[in-house]
Amino acid sequence: MTDGDTMTDKEQIIQLYKEMYTAMVNKDRAELERVHDDSFVLVHMTGMRQPKEVYISSIMDGTLNYYSAEHEHMQAEINGDTAVLIGKSKVTAAVFGGGKHTWRLQLRFQLVKKNSEWRFALASASTN
Repeated sequence: MTDGDTMTDKEQIIQLYKEMYTAMVNKDRAELERVHDDSFVLVHMTGMRQPKEVYISSIMDGTLNYYSAEHEHMQAEINGDTAVLIGKSKVTAAVFGGGKHTWRLQLRFQLVKKNSEWRFALASASTN
């Protein structure tokens, strides 16, 4: 791969967002572990906070079931080895024992770059 073929930080972050949703739908633990930094915390719309291991376990055990995601808008701002990504997606899921619904979700991520790889460090969910 030549330097001209490498993705920009912004492109890498947007790709990471898509890979994260694919891993959520596929219940791919290894991929979920890869895209989230060990410090990761998800802040749900209810204000509940889930650290990385609890969040991934909730996906794996079906507490959080994701069926599909259509990405509508992604905006990334890079500042050195940190970044903020706002992703808006139409997500079909069944969470915490509720029925299957489709929501327009907005996730605001803080990311960190370690060893030349971007990882999600914090995510806050809301509807848009």
